[in-house]
Amino acid sequence: MGFGFDLGSRLKNSGIYIIFTLVICYFGFYAFYGERGIRKYLYLRREVEQAQMLAQQYKIKKERLNEEIRLLSPDSLDLDLLDERVRVVLNFAAEDEFVILDE
Repeated sequence: MGFGFDLGSRLKNSGIYIIFTLVICYFGFYAFYGERGIRKYLYLRREVEQAQMLAQQYKIKKERLNEEIRLLSPDSLDLDLLDERVRVVLNFAAEDEFVILDE
């Protein structure tokens, strides 16, 4: 009789261990591969870094364009920049100048 009681107790304990192990595996799997898991977190973090780099590039471009606008304003008119823009927009060159076209 002692042997049967021991076997039942072992089966009962091993069943609990199996269920516990399956529950841990289930939550572990979804902690990594789930919709809000580690993989998704790493993917979103990479997307945020790329968006921040793109925002920085646009910020630099905006600052450069604002500087050009400031130079074209009537308060601080840069005659060289004005001359350059007139030549580009009107396709103008003086008679004593050579034009080299660059693609």
